[in-house]
Amino acid sequence: QVQLVESGGGLVQAGGSLRLSCAASERTFSIYTMGWFRQAPGKEREFVANINWIGSSTDYADSVKGRFTISRDNAKNTGYLQMNNLKPEDTAVYYCAAGRYGTSPNEYAYWGPGTQVTVSS
Repeated sequence: QVQLVESGGGLVQAGGSLRLSCAASERTFSIYTMGWFRQAPGKEREFVANINWIGSSTDYADSVKGRFTISRDNAKNTGYLQMNNLKPEDTAVYYCAAGRYGTSPNEYAYWGPGTQVTVSS
């Protein structure tokens, strides 16, 4: 059982940056793909980015390509999402997840409670 906890969310102006972290409770985190998803009020949870277990392969939603960077440090059981040039439409609760490589929430077995990101215009 992998427990995940996100941190680093907050309120930022458009054009600003935030770095989200995802701390895992178990070293087995390193064998899983890590994904970031987000959910805005009234919308479905959507894929943001993922990174495979060794960090050699990444994937991004078109809406964040060139602005967000996903990374991980397996020695620290921690993953990251660097978010630059934030836009108001990035406002959502951001979740990290661990599971199989993919873009569907159904492929991720473990989830954190989420962290709020609010981007003001």
